[in-house]
Amino acid sequence: MTATRTTPQIKSKNLVNHCRLSLQYINMPGTKRNHSPTKGILLSNSNGEDHHHPNGIILNDNNHKSSSSSSSSPPTKKANGETMGHNDTTSSVVLKGEGSEDAAAATSSSSLPIEQERAAPMQPSSNMSSQQEQQQSTSQSTSIGDANNSSNENNHKNNDDDKGDERTSKDYYFDSYSHHGIHEEMLKDEVRTRTYQMAIQNNALLFRDKIVLDVGCGTGILSMFAVQAGAKHVYAVDCSSIIDSARQIVEDNGMSDKITCLRGKMEEIVLPDGVEEVDIIVSEWMGYFLLYESMLQTVLCARDRWLRKDGKGVIFPDRAVMYLCAAEEERMKYERIDFWENVYGFDMRALKEVALKEPVVDVVDPKCIVTNCVPILNIHLNTCQPSDLSFTSRFRLRSQRRDRIHALVAYFECAFTNVPVQMGFSTSPFSKYTHWKQTIFYLKDPVSAEEGEELEGTISCRPNPRNERDLDIDFEVSLDGKHSKIMNKKLEYRLR
Repeated sequence: MTATRTTPQIKSKNLVNHCRLSLQYINMPGTKRNHSPTKGILLSNSNGEDHHHPNGIILNDNNHKSSSSSSSSPPTKKANGETMGHNDTTSSVVLKGEGSEDAAAATSSSSLPIEQERAAPMQPSSNMSSQQEQQQSTSQSTSIGDANNSSNENNHKNNDDDKGDERTSKDYYFDSYSHHGIHEEMLKDEVRTRTYQMAIQNNALLFRDKIVLDVGCGTGILSMFAVQAGAKHVYAVDCSSIIDSARQIVEDNGMSDKITCLRGKMEEIVLPDGVEEVDIIVSEWMGYFLLYESMLQTVLCARDRWLRKDGKGVIFPDRAVMYLCAAEEERMKYERIDFWENVYGFDMRALKEVALKEPVVDVVDPKCIVTNCVPILNIHLNTCQPSDLSFTSRFRLRSQRRDRIHALVAYFECAFTNVPVQMGFSTSPFSKYTHWKQTIFYLKDPVSAEEGEELEGTISCRPNPRNERDLDIDFEVSLDGKHSKIMNKKLEYRLR
């Protein structure tokens, strides 16, 4: 089992100084803002006072201290058009250096949101959020267990007979990515795909004549973006049989001379042509709850084995921050959890206890968010180690209105910061829909909170000892409120 360590508080000073950026908002056709951009995101000055920033992007003062023990946050995403504001339903930002002409002409100035609490909308509403509107034609929720059971196709077919009963869930993890359906869902996620496209193409000078390694290449879309940006050669690696389709796709698009597709595990492969190091690593490694079934450890292995050692190597993306907030989810909790109390007249509460331990991946209406949102995990891919993925972080969630809390909600943001044109995207309830949605941890018993009351505690996350791609997540929460009083209540969840 990986040892759990407490996540240290991250200082944002260096990043803020590095990223004094102008923000260029991109207008995506069909994107609508349902909230005024002048309300919702908080800036804190050195005195701890809260101010609304007109652009919805968080900027912190260097003297500001987060209430969480872990910190930092990138921006939001949407190619061709979105912003990351909390009360803005869009999701993509382009961040340009202060010295550029675009920056000088920009109408607003901001930096990446780092180590900063976010404000929730103050009034509940029955209106459907932009994320929910986009999901009307698709399944509304995804049990993490169900997501893991997407269509499987045999991986490493030549070895299947030899493995026999020795196959484990790790083998089936790679099988699930052999099926075209999971790649279709990811490719149709424009927030995800277009942010990568824009981050690569807007930094074409960085890619020109460079050697690129695409970790977990899937269909090869990121590899082809890199070639379009001028990469000298791309090595696209995947451990599932989707690599055969990627190879054909590369050939069909006339890029076979620029992209070499390799099947294997990053820990075992050898790059051809005597290549000993690469200039850039690109990867879309994020999973539900950022870390679930993610390839982050594989990316770190690729970094340590292949990325150039002179400090000039680049990882795309290089930053990720996870956030936590609390929500009023009475109706959905009834449908998903309390449902088991009476099923066609039968008592099935034995399954209710099982359901409570399994988080749900779904879209959360931003108007259901009751508290502020605080960072609980900050990842710098250039420096983090596999042991950092087991973390314990303190949090303090302040109620923004009088309401009941039925669930804790987690989401994450990613950013490309170590590049001239910085970009990022968010999976926040307040941003445009992504296939990651949000991760919901339902409480067995709801709590009542008055405005200003605080739900505080710790979250601990670690890989499951039997399968490191699964996660064991524990909370310990306290609330000393007018109507609810709980002290160090333990909550256990399992992402399987």
